[in-house]
Amino acid sequence: MEYKRLPNTGLDVSKICLGTMTWGKQNTYSEACEQMTYALDQGVNFWDTAELYPVPAESKTYGSTEKIIGDWLSRNGKRDQIILASKIAGPEAFSSHIRKNMSFDKSNIDEALHNSLKRLKTDYIDLYQLHWPERKTNKFGKRGFTYVPDDPWIENFENVLEVLQGHVKSGKIRHVGISNENPWGMMKFLNASNSNRPRMVSIQNAYSLLCREFETGHSEICHREKIGLLAYSPLGFGVLTGKYRGGKIPRGSRLEFMPNYKRYSSIECSKAVELYYNLAKENNLSLTELSLSFVSDRSFVTSNIIGATSLKQLKENIKTYSIKLSKEILSKIDEIHNKIPNPAV
Repeated sequence: MEYKRLPNTGLDVSKICLGTMTWGKQNTYSEACEQMTYALDQGVNFWDTAELYPVPAESKTYGSTEKIIGDWLSRNGKRDQIILASKIAGPEAFSSHIRKNMSFDKSNIDEALHNSLKRLKTDYIDLYQLHWPERKTNKFGKRGFTYVPDDPWIENFENVLEVLQGHVKSGKIRHVGISNENPWGMMKFLNASNSNRPRMVSIQNAYSLLCREFETGHSEICHREKIGLLAYSPLGFGVLTGKYRGGKIPRGSRLEFMPNYKRYSSIECSKAVELYYNLAKENNLSLTELSLSFVSDRSFVTSNIIGATSLKQLKENIKTYSIKLSKEILSKIDEIHNKIPNPAV
C-alpha cells in the first residue's frame, strides 16, 4: 500500500480508504468484519464512516455501521493501527429521525460526537467531519446554486469551529474536515480558523470520471490551502465497473438495492461509460481499474474511498492503488470528458 500525508496533520493515510456505508444493511455484520480484517491486512489504515450509516438512512438502522466497527475494534484491539474518520449529519428530510434539531450547534455536536464515540467503542476520532452543509445550497449532484431567501440558517462558521476546538482540546477529536461542501464554504471555514479555532484539513466530495466538477473551483483551493480531497463514489455507485451496461441491474447490486438513486444513471452517463469502457479495454484494463486509478493519481486527492459490497470487489479495488495511467490514456480520458463533461453533476 502507498500512503499520503493528510495535510496539516502528522497522519499518513492509505491512498485507498475503506468506505463503510453499506454495513448493516446491504452488507451483513460478518461481511463487514471480513472486509475490515482483509483491508487492514493489505495496509488500508484509513476507514471512513458516519453516524447516518448505513444507507438508505432510517431510524431502525441508525448508527448500525459505527456499532459494527466498534465491535470489531473491541474484539481485535487494533485501534492504534487505524485512522478512523466519522461524520455528524446535517439537516435533511432523510436525517430527520436522528435529532429534532440538526444544526451544527454545541448541543448537537456534543451529542453526536458522544454517541459516535460510544458506538465506535473508542475515546477519540482521528478525523471528525461535517457530513454536509446545514445551509441551503447545491449538493449531492445538484447543478447550480439557487438562492433561498427564507433559509433559516445564520452564518456560524466561527461558532462551529469553536465547538469543535473544545473537543480537539479534550482529545476526543484529532482533526476536523468538511464534506459535500462548495468552494465558498471551504474558504469561509478556512478564513474562520485561527489559533483558537481548528483548520479544516480535508474535504470529502464526490469525484470520478463521471463527476469532475471538483476540478473547477475546489482543486485549486486544495493545492493552495493544503486541504486533501477524500474522494467518494469513485465508481459512481458501481456504474463505472461496467456491470450496469446495456441497462442491466445485477441481482444484489447497489442500484437494485437503491432503485431511486439516479445520479449516475442518466443517458449521458451511459454514453460516457461506454467510451471509458472501450478505452479501458483497448489498454488491457478493466473499467474498474481505469476509473479508480484515475482518481487515486490526482494530485489533489489524498485518499480514494471505496465501498465494496463483496470481498471480491474489495480485493480488486485495493489492487488499483499501484496502477499508473500513461499520458496517452490520460489524454484520451480528457477527450471523453470534453465530449461528455460531468454527466453526474
